[in-house]
Amino acid sequence: KCKPLSVLVAVAQNKRWILGLPVAEMPAKGLLVKKALRKYGPRKDERRIVRRQFFEKIRPQISENATIRSDSNPHYGPDVAEYFPKAKHEQFLGVRGAITGQGELKKTVWDPLFGVNHTCAMLRAHVSRLIRKTWNTTKLKARLEDHLVIYAYYHNTELLKAGA
Repeated sequence: KCKPLSVLVAVAQNKRWILGLPVAEMPAKGLLVKKALRKYGPRKDERRIVRRQFFEKIRPQISENATIRSDSNPHYGPDVAEYFPKAKHEQFLGVRGAITGQGELKKTVWDPLFGVNHTCAMLRAHVSRLIRKTWNTTKLKARLEDHLVIYAYYHNTELLKAGA
């Protein structure tokens, strides 16, 4: 938690094909800021740079008139407008899951970000470095990137064929 990483998840809506999973360093936040600064020093925030590099990389594969859906992160809007000027960008507030008994199931009938939310849940289930426990952590950003590339290949070539 003192050396957090951010993973940008891009998924094709209809087929749940993973388009990419770039990883960026980010500074610690919350109660751990002082401890993280003391122990590791200031960390650069690579999220904008990585997001823009990724958008540049996938721009040729995205239809000009695509509809791009994202969560309500305010940083996505300007970058989507710059790299995909003719695309329609829709942002949605996150919806909280049911409190008990239903796990990830949402209280709403329709989740506009189901494809990306489901893919994130599958990533947490299949990629040990993303399990929400302290036993499994990643020491190097490059190893997390490697693990995500392997999983994305498996997801796109095997799981989607099997109907997962």
